[in-house]
Amino acid sequence: MRYWYCLIGLVMVLPAAAQEDPHIRKGNRYYREGQFDKALSEYQRAKETPKNASDPALNYNLGNTLFRLQSFDEAAEAYNNSLSNRQQGEEQQHTYYNKGVALSRGKKLEASVEAYKNALRLDPGDQDARINLQKALFELKRQQPRPEDQEDQQQHEPDENEQEERPQPPGSLSKKQAEQLLRALSQREQQVQQKIQQLRNRGGMRQEKDW
Repeated sequence: MRYWYCLIGLVMVLPAAAQEDPHIRKGNRYYREGQFDKALSEYQRAKETPKNASDPALNYNLGNTLFRLQSFDEAAEAYNNSLSNRQQGEEQQHTYYNKGVALSRGKKLEASVEAYKNALRLDPGDQDARINLQKALFELKRQQPRPEDQEDQQQHEPDENEQEERPQPPGSLSKKQAEQLLRALSQREQQVQQKIQQLRNRGGMRQEKDW
């Protein structure tokens, strides 16, 4: 039983001619052993041969390997290459399913929904594809803001006038109050300096000593 967003991890069998390629054989072996970095290297080298580059099975296996390495966007692209090269029947259905899983893991939910739908068109009895489709739709809907949430946000978002009229917290001063206070302090300081100067002029204030 495959679980939510779980890959069909089988290695697809290539035609006899392609299986003669040593890089493909090594890639398949490394994949089965869980050595995905080495499998990726071998599959990529196999694709350098023109006759292998468009092979649907090789691209499918490459997609599975990239998925295991958590390169989900590249895996989805490899599955696309596999689908565009005359896949049929069960192989095509598996590829659509895996493409949906890769897109889901890559947070491309809208595209994953289409991939799951294509998988179900080919096999309406695939319960795992149906479950994944339902969950992808649920996640997609959950991420979209509800109309009432948008209305609440607009109602509670204050305009510039409201922000200016908002009462100040206790103990804080508005900009206007602060300016008035600074002016009053400046005037008071000037008055004190004037009184000190007057006392000095009258000789009524002793000078401090320099020690």
